[in-house]
Amino acid sequence: MKTRLPLLLAALLAAPALFAASQLPPNARVAIIGDSITEQKLYSKYMEAYLLACTGRKDIHVMQFGWSGETAGGFAARCLNDLAAFAPNVATTCYGMNDGGYQPWKDSIGQSYEGNMRNVVKQLTAAGVKHIVLGSPGAVDSRFFGKRPIFGDKDSAAGYNDTLAHLRDIAQKLATENKQTFANVHNAMFDAMPKAKAALGDDYPVCGGDGFHPGPNGQLLMAYAFLKALGVDGDIGTITVDAKGMTTATDGHKVLSSAAGKAELESTRWPFCFDADPKNANSTRSITPFAPFNQDLNRLTLKVKNLGAAKAKVTWGAVAKDFTKEQLEAGVNLAAEFPATPFDAQFAKLVGALGQKQNFETMMIKNLVTNFRQFANDAKADPELAKAFDTVRTKLQSRQQALDAEARKTLVPVKHTLTVTAL
Repeated sequence: MKTRLPLLLAALLAAPALFAASQLPPNARVAIIGDSITEQKLYSKYMEAYLLACTGRKDIHVMQFGWSGETAGGFAARCLNDLAAFAPNVATTCYGMNDGGYQPWKDSIGQSYEGNMRNVVKQLTAAGVKHIVLGSPGAVDSRFFGKRPIFGDKDSAAGYNDTLAHLRDIAQKLATENKQTFANVHNAMFDAMPKAKAALGDDYPVCGGDGFHPGPNGQLLMAYAFLKALGVDGDIGTITVDAKGMTTATDGHKVLSSAAGKAELESTRWPFCFDADPKNANSTRSITPFAPFNQDLNRLTLKVKNLGAAKAKVTWGAVAKDFTKEQLEAGVNLAAEFPATPFDAQFAKLVGALGQKQNFETMMIKNLVTNFRQFANDAKADPELAKAFDTVRTKLQSRQQALDAEARKTLVPVKHTLTVTAL
């Protein structure tokens, strides 16, 4: 597979300046927008779980607006009506998979996509969204996209990834022009795919068993790209254990008790937790060796001072692992190093509750709110009808807010123990 390196390098060089913490302002209300890949409610769920549990902020609210089969033009037509149910000030968009038409690149594809995405930016701005993350489309799977006649004798996956790379560059250009943020979803997936397949086999789908609807592994890569673009710093916290003294911890982590080499803590800021299977595409953990999710976004660091031995065993919850003195002095990332954590069960409860909330959001928007557009002129002429629509919208908002509150009830402090034993 080939990618368009000059434009890619330009995009990557521009990206760090665009990754601004201001993308998550105080009282951020984040709308996650896209096609059926968004409506799968996986990367949107991972993003929301991260923003609620890992950032240490309680002022962030999230709602997803995925729509199966949609293109950028389709969203532009429903933007003002549908977003009124949430009133976001931050939005992420992920279009292009359908806009590319599943065919080789031609200029007319780019012209249509660019025009529609310009309209998306215009409509989001009109809806009051000040912080926009323009995401590129993802990628298609080199194995499971299959052979498609429209690509002739050429490799179909390579051909369509070239089309998607063109659309990626357009999204990046529009983000720059509009002084907004670009999320390089395409390369987050495209770059991890050959590494993962080399290690786990060509039948390991990174972009989904159908070639373009990713499972949890690929969706974690999408969440990574958007969270980076939203400007999260990835620093979950640092715990410093003195092998001869007391333990200290940064904000979000409270030391309940400590003695030489041992501490009991209570944490309100959690690391992001993964499914258990290290090789299955339906497990988020399986993709982590091939992408910098933990390094960039999920750093819960343990540092050990005054260790009087060359090595030590660290026991965190029910799992133990050995590290050298040099590793512990420099700091080890507990979230990356331990295959099971004391936060796993509570994190799973949060993700489950968010799934229920986001399922309601899909029904709320697709089955009800979006259809109010059809009666816009009638509502203008009939105040009673307009009032009825407002009542329904308010009731739906109340239900969505109640589900949001239920999910937040799972955000309880987690108690855990750390023991450092010299070897």
